[in-house]
Amino acid sequence: GNPTVEVEVELESGATGRAIVPSGASTGQFEAVELRDGGDRFGGKGVLDAVDNVNGDIADAVLGMEAADQRGIDQAMLDLDGSDNKAR
Repeated sequence: GNPTVEVEVELESGATGRAIVPSGASTGQFEAVELRDGGDRFGGKGVLDAVDNVNGDIADAVLGMEAADQRGIDQAMLDLDGSDNKAR
């Protein structure tokens, strides 16, 4: 299979949540495009750039936001991305 990204968040209360991003044929037509590294790792399908985005810009954008404000979190990530097809 293709490498994929798994993200875990921890709230101030200690509660945690986890999400795993689908890859390949399981992705839907309205989902974000897959961000792949290119190069030699995993036949160009590595995800280190995506992991860097999560640990850097995305974490910076959502840190401190209210977890129940899913619309606000979604909008913060859409604003951060800035592309029509969520390609950043």
